[in-house]
Amino acid sequence: MVLRNFNRSMLALAVAAWCALPVWGQISPTAEPGKNFLKPPPMPEAPYSLQQLDATGPLFPGQRYDGSDFLEAPAPVVSAEQAIGAETFGGDYSLPGMLQLASANNPTLRQAQLQISAQTAKALQAGLYPNPILNYIGEQIGVNGTAGEFQGMSVQQRFVTAQKLQLSREKYMRRAHVSEHQAMVQQFRVCNDVRIHFYRTLASWQIAVMRSELLKTAEDMAVTARELYNQGQANRPDVHRSNVALQRARLDVLQAENHYREQFRRLTSLVGVELAVAPLVGQLMPEGEAITYDEALASLMTESPELMVARAKLAADGAALRREQVEWVPDIVARGGSGYNFDAQQATALAGVSLEIPLFDRNQGTIRQAQVDMMRQQSEIRRVELELQQRLANTYQQYLTSLQMATEYGRVIVPESKLAYEGFLKSYKDNRVDWPEVLAAQHEYFDVRLTEIQQLEEARANEVLVRGFLLHGGLMAAEGPTPPGHIDAVPKPR
Repeated sequence: MVLRNFNRSMLALAVAAWCALPVWGQISPTAEPGKNFLKPPPMPEAPYSLQQLDATGPLFPGQRYDGSDFLEAPAPVVSAEQAIGAETFGGDYSLPGMLQLASANNPTLRQAQLQISAQTAKALQAGLYPNPILNYIGEQIGVNGTAGEFQGMSVQQRFVTAQKLQLSREKYMRRAHVSEHQAMVQQFRVCNDVRIHFYRTLASWQIAVMRSELLKTAEDMAVTARELYNQGQANRPDVHRSNVALQRARLDVLQAENHYREQFRRLTSLVGVELAVAPLVGQLMPEGEAITYDEALASLMTESPELMVARAKLAADGAALRREQVEWVPDIVARGGSGYNFDAQQATALAGVSLEIPLFDRNQGTIRQAQVDMMRQQSEIRRVELELQQRLANTYQQYLTSLQMATEYGRVIVPESKLAYEGFLKSYKDNRVDWPEVLAAQHEYFDVRLTEIQQLEEARANEVLVRGFLLHGGLMAAEGPTPPGHIDAVPKPR
């Protein structure tokens, strides 16, 4: 706080002195008698205002952060022009609020549920009994001006054998079960993506705060360089370098604010609702114990929704094979009816039974294809297991590395940098070091905190993947239950 007040005073004095040019810029009040100094180069102004670029304005209008709460975001500000009303949202910019919005508005979750409905509809259709066929029969109509030899009606019905309809229905109910697991996969994809983008957005906000702090340091260093120049303790290249550093710090702030807006809008695209750009409510610091590789692998091999999908597809392929194995069994087609024989002048009846003889076509090729599909799916389960292990190895390494670095930064590097900064500040008050050394220590302190935030961001993002079965892609369309290349329904589902 002392440093902040001192910096404000220094900046106010510098601004007042700068307004008093040209006298202040030409002769230093502390210069030796008769010794004049050249006018220093002007301090660059901000290149443009954020209002000219974005209607939301700057993220830090007139604010100056002390960095004490950089892990906790300020309260959000919600605009009145929201896509949803306050009664349905309530301005909850926390992680649970975002997850709730995503569960209600992400279209891929709706798609996954409709996949289940589509398969149950196919199961219903596949198990329906064939409709009877009603025939009108008229023979030799108009011969010798008569109504014909025979006029009558017949009804034909196919009687399905070998439980074909029950097996067809079981096949599509198995595929509906596959769709249920795929809906679970989609839920993990959406929730994991919302969590990852929430933490990335939260980290980008905190990085923007740090960049704002570094900008204040750069401004202090530029003012200090100008004062040292006027006192004859620095040269013009030093002032030029401080101006460059100041302008780069301003650009870093602009870049950080733009990055936060980008991350926030990517988050809102996942939740499916347009929200005003505002700070999120949450923290980056991981909670609870770190998960070990063996725990993550065991959970992945036993509970992974992707493996459940692969196993459910194998069961569906088994049902498809059983259905095709009975397809060759002939159905019985019975026909019966009655009419009037005008030649014999009496009522008659007709009856018939037909049966296809499976002499050549016993569905051999389709049965073989179903068997091959089943064998392919058995190999697919093993492939998915190996792929999950490969992805886990890479993701867990990134999670562990970033967590270790974030832990060490929080345990040693950041506290030590803070102590060094406080030590330099105390030494400056005791007139033992110069002010530029204090500013350099302050810059280093903010820089290591910036690195800590970046490592925490990576740790949380990879932790979500490790604990969430490596699933992400919240806007990927929900997959269908039939693997590519597998046999699917014929015009009459079976």
